[in-house]
Amino acid sequence: MKRINTPRRTASLASQLVDSLRSHIEAGGWPVGTRIPPEQALMEELGVGRSTLREAIGALVHLGLLESRIGDGTYVRASSELQSVMVRRASSAERDNVLELRTVLEEYASGAAALRRDEDQLRQLRELLADADAACAGRDRSAAAGVDALFHRAVVRASGNDLLIEVYDYLGTALTASPGGLPWDVAGAEEHARLHTRLVDAIEARDAGGARDAAAAIVQLTRDHEAGTPRGPEGR
Repeated sequence: MKRINTPRRTASLASQLVDSLRSHIEAGGWPVGTRIPPEQALMEELGVGRSTLREAIGALVHLGLLESRIGDGTYVRASSELQSVMVRRASSAERDNVLELRTVLEEYASGAAALRRDEDQLRQLRELLADADAACAGRDRSAAAGVDALFHRAVVRASGNDLLIEVYDYLGTALTASPGGLPWDVAGAEEHARLHTRLVDAIEARDAGGARDAAAAIVQLTRDHEAGTPRGPEGR
Protein backbone atom coordinates (compact mmCIF):
# COMPACT_ATOMS: atom_id res chain seq x y z
CA MET A 1 0.00 0.00 0.00
CA LYS A 2 1.32 3.40 -0.98
CA ARG A 3 2.10 5.59 2.04
CA ILE A 4 0.67 9.06 2.35
CA ASN A 5 3.31 11.71 2.00
CA THR A 6 3.80 13.68 5.17
CA PRO A 7 3.57 17.42 4.54
CA ARG A 8 6.73 19.39 5.20
CA ARG A 9 6.43 21.83 8.00
CA THR A 10 8.81 24.51 9.09
CA ALA A 11 8.72 25.19 12.80
CA SER A 12 8.04 28.79 13.76
CA LEU A 13 10.86 30.80 15.28
CA ALA A 14 9.07 30.72 18.63
CA SER A 15 8.82 26.91 18.50
CA GLN A 16 12.51 26.64 17.69
CA LEU A 17 13.26 28.96 20.58
CA VAL A 18 11.16 26.82 22.94
CA ASP A 19 13.20 23.75 21.97
CA SER A 20 16.46 25.67 22.38
CA LEU A 21 15.56 27.06 25.81
CA ARG A 22 14.21 23.69 26.97
CA SER A 23 17.49 22.01 26.00
CA HIS A 24 19.42 24.74 27.80
CA ILE A 25 17.40 24.15 30.97
CA GLU A 26 17.67 20.35 30.76
CA ALA A 27 21.44 20.65 30.37
CA GLY A 28 21.66 22.72 33.55
CA GLY A 29 22.43 26.02 31.80
CA TRP A 30 19.86 27.62 34.07
CA PRO A 31 19.69 25.53 37.26
CA VAL A 32 16.37 24.92 38.99
CA GLY A 33 15.55 27.77 41.36
CA THR A 34 17.55 30.43 39.53
CA ARG A 35 16.17 33.53 37.83
CA ILE A 36 16.66 33.64 34.07
CA PRO A 37 18.27 36.72 32.46
CA PRO A 38 16.09 39.81 31.89
CA GLU A 39 14.01 40.02 28.73
CA GLN A 40 16.19 42.66 27.05
CA ALA A 41 19.37 40.69 27.70
CA LEU A 42 17.83 37.54 26.20
CA MET A 43 16.58 39.40 23.15
CA GLU A 44 20.08 40.69 22.47
CA GLU A 45 21.76 37.34 23.15
CA LEU A 46 19.32 35.29 21.06
CA GLY A 47 18.70 37.81 18.31
CA VAL A 48 14.90 37.56 18.54
CA GLY A 49 12.09 40.04 18.98
CA ARG A 50 10.11 40.70 22.13
CA SER A 51 6.93 38.96 20.93
CA THR A 52 8.84 35.81 19.87
CA LEU A 53 10.67 35.64 23.20
CA ARG A 54 7.50 36.17 25.21
CA GLU A 55 5.70 33.46 23.24
CA ALA A 56 8.51 30.99 23.94
CA ILE A 57 8.73 31.93 27.63
CA GLY A 58 4.96 31.63 27.93
CA ALA A 59 5.08 28.12 26.44
CA LEU A 60 7.73 27.06 28.94
CA VAL A 61 5.68 28.54 31.80
CA HIS A 62 2.70 26.51 30.55
CA LEU A 63 4.86 23.36 30.48
CA GLY A 64 5.87 24.04 34.09
CA LEU A 65 9.58 24.53 33.42
CA LEU A 66 9.48 28.25 34.19
CA GLU A 67 7.55 30.31 36.73
CA SER A 68 6.79 33.99 36.26
CA ARG A 69 6.78 36.05 39.45
CA ILE A 70 5.24 39.49 39.11
CA GLY A 71 7.74 42.19 39.94
CA ASP A 72 10.56 39.68 40.45
CA GLY A 73 11.24 38.05 37.08
CA THR A 74 11.03 34.52 35.72
CA TYR A 75 12.52 31.54 37.55
CA VAL A 76 13.37 27.97 36.56
CA ARG A 77 10.89 25.69 38.31
CA ALA A 78 11.86 22.31 36.81
CA SER A 79 14.41 20.87 34.40
CA SER A 80 11.90 18.72 32.50
CA GLU A 81 8.17 18.22 32.04
CA LEU A 82 8.34 15.05 34.15
CA GLN A 83 9.99 16.91 36.99
CA SER A 84 7.38 19.65 36.69
CA VAL A 85 4.54 17.13 37.03
CA MET A 86 6.16 15.43 40.04
CA VAL A 87 6.92 18.70 41.80
CA ARG A 88 3.38 19.95 41.19
CA ARG A 89 1.94 16.71 42.58
CA ALA A 90 4.16 16.75 45.65
CA SER A 91 3.43 20.44 46.23
CA SER A 92 -0.31 19.76 46.28
CA ALA A 93 -0.05 16.78 48.64
CA GLU A 94 -0.60 16.94 52.39
CA ARG A 95 2.61 17.96 54.13
CA ASP A 96 2.64 14.84 56.32
CA ASN A 97 2.54 12.67 53.20
CA VAL A 98 5.45 14.59 51.70
CA LEU A 99 7.48 14.16 54.88
CA GLU A 100 6.69 10.45 55.01
CA LEU A 101 7.91 10.06 51.43
CA ARG A 102 11.04 12.04 52.27
CA THR A 103 11.68 9.75 55.24
CA VAL A 104 11.38 6.63 53.07
CA LEU A 105 13.72 7.96 50.37
CA GLU A 106 16.33 9.55 52.62
CA GLU A 107 16.39 6.76 55.20
CA TYR A 108 17.14 4.15 52.53
CA ALA A 109 19.55 6.44 50.67
CA SER A 110 21.50 7.23 53.85
CA GLY A 111 21.94 3.54 54.69
CA ALA A 112 23.09 2.80 51.13
CA ALA A 113 25.42 5.82 51.19
CA ALA A 114 27.11 4.46 54.32
CA LEU A 115 27.93 1.26 52.43
CA ARG A 116 28.79 2.72 49.02
CA ARG A 117 30.18 6.23 49.48
CA ASP A 118 33.68 7.08 48.30
CA GLU A 119 36.15 9.52 49.81
CA ASP A 120 35.26 12.36 47.44
CA GLN A 121 31.58 12.08 48.37
CA LEU A 122 32.43 12.01 52.06
CA ARG A 123 34.62 15.10 51.63
CA GLN A 124 31.77 16.90 49.89
CA LEU A 125 29.39 16.12 52.75
CA ARG A 126 31.88 17.53 55.26
CA GLU A 127 32.26 20.68 53.16
CA LEU A 128 28.50 21.13 52.95
CA LEU A 129 28.24 20.77 56.73
CA ALA A 130 30.76 23.59 57.10
CA ASP A 131 28.84 25.71 54.59
CA ALA A 132 25.62 25.10 56.52
CA ASP A 133 27.27 26.15 59.78
CA ALA A 134 28.50 29.37 58.14
CA ALA A 135 25.04 30.16 56.74
CA CYS A 136 23.38 29.52 60.09
CA ALA A 137 25.96 31.66 61.90
CA GLY A 138 25.12 34.51 59.55
CA ARG A 139 21.39 33.81 60.02
CA ASP A 140 20.94 33.72 56.26
CA ARG A 141 17.81 31.59 55.88
CA SER A 142 17.93 31.48 52.10
CA ALA A 143 21.56 30.35 52.02
CA ALA A 144 21.00 27.83 54.81
CA ALA A 145 17.99 26.31 53.05
CA GLY A 146 19.96 26.09 49.80
CA VAL A 147 22.91 24.35 51.45
CA ASP A 148 20.56 22.00 53.29
CA ALA A 149 18.95 20.93 50.01
CA LEU A 150 22.39 20.40 48.44
CA PHE A 151 23.45 18.32 51.44
CA HIS A 152 20.51 15.93 51.20
CA ARG A 153 20.95 15.58 47.44
CA ALA A 154 24.62 14.74 48.03
CA VAL A 155 23.63 12.02 50.51
CA VAL A 156 21.20 10.53 47.99
CA ARG A 157 23.82 10.63 45.23
CA ALA A 158 26.24 8.79 47.50
CA SER A 159 23.71 5.93 47.64
CA GLY A 160 24.81 4.89 44.15
CA ASN A 161 21.22 4.08 43.15
CA ASP A 162 20.73 5.91 39.82
CA LEU A 163 16.94 5.52 39.79
CA LEU A 164 16.60 6.78 43.36
CA ILE A 165 18.86 9.73 42.54
CA GLU A 166 16.73 10.61 39.50
CA VAL A 167 13.43 10.41 41.42
CA TYR A 168 14.83 12.51 44.26
CA ASP A 169 16.18 15.11 41.84
CA TYR A 170 12.83 15.27 40.07
CA LEU A 171 10.99 15.88 43.33
CA GLY A 172 13.60 18.44 44.32
CA THR A 173 12.58 21.22 46.68
CA ALA A 174 9.07 19.80 47.07
CA LEU A 175 10.67 17.30 49.47
CA THR A 176 13.17 19.46 51.32
CA ALA A 177 11.34 22.80 51.44
CA SER A 178 9.78 23.64 54.78
CA PRO A 179 6.87 26.11 55.02
CA GLY A 180 8.23 27.36 58.31
CA GLY A 181 11.85 27.44 57.25
CA LEU A 182 14.68 25.76 59.07
CA PRO A 183 14.50 25.53 62.89
CA TRP A 184 15.93 28.90 63.96
CA ASP A 185 15.34 28.72 67.71
CA VAL A 186 18.64 28.00 69.44
CA ALA A 187 17.78 24.50 70.67
CA GLY A 188 16.28 23.48 67.34
CA ALA A 189 19.19 24.86 65.33
CA GLU A 190 21.69 23.03 67.53
CA GLU A 191 19.75 19.78 67.19
CA HIS A 192 19.50 20.27 63.43
CA ALA A 193 23.28 20.67 63.14
CA ARG A 194 23.95 17.79 65.54
CA LEU A 195 21.80 15.35 63.59
CA HIS A 196 23.44 16.25 60.29
CA THR A 197 26.87 15.74 61.82
CA ARG A 198 25.68 12.43 63.27
CA LEU A 199 24.50 11.38 59.81
CA VAL A 200 27.84 12.16 58.17
CA ASP A 201 29.73 10.44 61.01
CA ALA A 202 27.64 7.30 60.44
CA ILE A 203 28.24 7.43 56.69
CA GLU A 204 31.97 7.82 57.28
CA ALA A 205 31.95 4.85 59.71
CA ARG A 206 29.94 2.80 57.18
CA ASP A 207 27.28 2.40 59.86
CA ALA A 208 24.17 1.86 57.70
CA GLY A 209 21.80 1.51 60.65
CA GLY A 210 23.11 4.64 62.34
CA ALA A 211 22.83 6.58 59.08
CA ARG A 212 19.21 5.51 58.59
CA ASP A 213 18.33 6.47 62.17
CA ALA A 214 19.93 9.90 61.78
CA ALA A 215 18.14 10.53 58.48
CA ALA A 216 14.78 9.62 60.00
CA ALA A 217 15.48 11.85 63.01
CA ILE A 218 16.24 14.82 60.73
CA VAL A 219 12.87 14.54 59.00
CA GLN A 220 11.14 14.08 62.36
CA LEU A 221 12.80 17.28 63.58
CA THR A 222 11.38 19.08 60.54
CA ARG A 223 7.94 17.61 61.27
CA ASP A 224 8.10 18.73 64.92
CA HIS A 225 9.31 22.20 63.93
CA GLU A 226 6.46 22.69 61.48
CA ALA A 227 3.98 21.48 64.10
CA GLY A 228 5.40 23.93 66.61
CA THR A 229 6.69 21.23 68.96
CA PRO A 230 9.86 22.33 70.82
CA ARG A 231 12.86 20.16 70.18
CA GLY A 232 16.23 20.10 71.86
CA PRO A 233 18.62 17.84 73.73
CA GLU A 234 15.93 17.03 76.26
CA GLY A 235 13.48 16.01 73.51
CA ARG A 236 15.69 13.61 71.59
